[in-house]
Amino acid sequence: MAYYHSRYSGSHRKKFKLNAFLTTLLLIILLGIGGGAYYVYKIIYSPNVWLSSPEVNFKIYIKASDTFDDLKSQLYSNGLIVHRNDFEWWAKQKNLINNLKPGMYKVVHGMSNNDLINKLRSGNQDPVHLIFNNIRLKKDLASKISKQLDIDSTEFINQLNDSAIAAKYGFTNSSFISMFIPNTYFINWNVTPEKLIERMNFEYKQFWNSARKEKAQLVGLSEIEVSILASIIEKETQKNDEKARIAGVYLNRLKHGWRLQADPTLVFAIGDFTIKRVLYEYMQFESPYNTYKYAGLPPGPICLPSISSIDAVLNAEKHNFVFFCAKPDYSGYHNFATNSAQHAANAKAYRSFLNRERIYK
Repeated sequence: MAYYHSRYSGSHRKKFKLNAFLTTLLLIILLGIGGGAYYVYKIIYSPNVWLSSPEVNFKIYIKASDTFDDLKSQLYSNGLIVHRNDFEWWAKQKNLINNLKPGMYKVVHGMSNNDLINKLRSGNQDPVHLIFNNIRLKKDLASKISKQLDIDSTEFINQLNDSAIAAKYGFTNSSFISMFIPNTYFINWNVTPEKLIERMNFEYKQFWNSARKEKAQLVGLSEIEVSILASIIEKETQKNDEKARIAGVYLNRLKHGWRLQADPTLVFAIGDFTIKRVLYEYMQFESPYNTYKYAGLPPGPICLPSISSIDAVLNAEKHNFVFFCAKPDYSGYHNFATNSAQHAANAKAYRSFLNRERIYK
C-alpha cells in the first residue's frame, strides 16, 4: 500500500506542476493582452492635444486640396500633438487619410486622438464668425471676406459685378452691395461664393422684417433707397445720436425736390477718399453720384451703411432743417439751419476753421 501511495503521489505532483505552469502561462497571456489593450486604449482615448493656453482653442483650416501631410504639417508646426506616432497610427486605422473633410475645426486642449480624428472625419466643422463693416467699395467687401473665408477675392468680385446675379436677387449692379448688411454671421469657412450670396440674401430678407418695411413706406422710400440714403449718412457722421437728424434734413430736401448736395457722394464719384474739403471745382465732376449736379438719390450706396444708419433713416427726426454744416471744431457734430442765411453763417465759420487748420482740399 505504501508503494502504491508513493506512485500516486508522484503522478499527482506532476499534474499539479503542469496545471500550475498552464495557469501561469494563461495568466501571463491574459496580462499581456490586458496590458496591450490598455496601451491601445491609452493611444486612442488619452489626451494628446496640447495648447500653450488651454483656455483658448486653436483653429485648423483644411482646404479641399489638402492632404494628410498638409494636416500633419499644420498640427506639428504649431506643436499641437504630444505623441505624433500614436496620432498617425490611429489616423491610419480610422482611414483619416481618405476621409479628410475640408473646413475650419476648433481644437481643444486635452482632446484625445479619437476625438480629434473623429471630428476631422465627420465634416462637422465649426462656423466662422464672419464680420464685415466699414466697407466702401465692392473690392473692400471681397477683400475682407476673403481674409475670413476660403473664398478668392477676385472670384467674389466677379460675382458682385455680375448683373444677372444681381437681377436674380432684385438688385442692379450698382445697388447689389446693399444686400450685404454689416453684422456678424456664423458661416462655414469653405462656403462657396454662390452659397454665401444666397445666405446674405436670406439675412437681408430677415433684416427687412415687416416693421422695417412699414417704416420705409412711411418715409416714402424703397428698401434699396433707404440703404442708399443711409450710406450717405454713414459718411456724413460717426455720431449715432445725430444720424436721425441728418436723415430728416435729406428727407426734407427730397420732399422739396431739392438736390441733396451731399459732399460724401461727390467724394465717392471722384474716387479720392483723402478729400477733406469739397471745392467748387469738384462740384462740376460728371457722375450720376454727383448730387450737386443731379437731383434725387444716386444709383447705389456709396458704402455699406451700418444698421444704425439704416434705422436712422427709418426713424428720421421730423423737423424743418434743410441745411447742416460741420461744426468749426473736431467734435464731429454739425450745426443745423432752416434757412440759407443761417447756413451761410455756419458755413463761413467752418471755412474759417479749415483755413486756420491749413486744410485746403
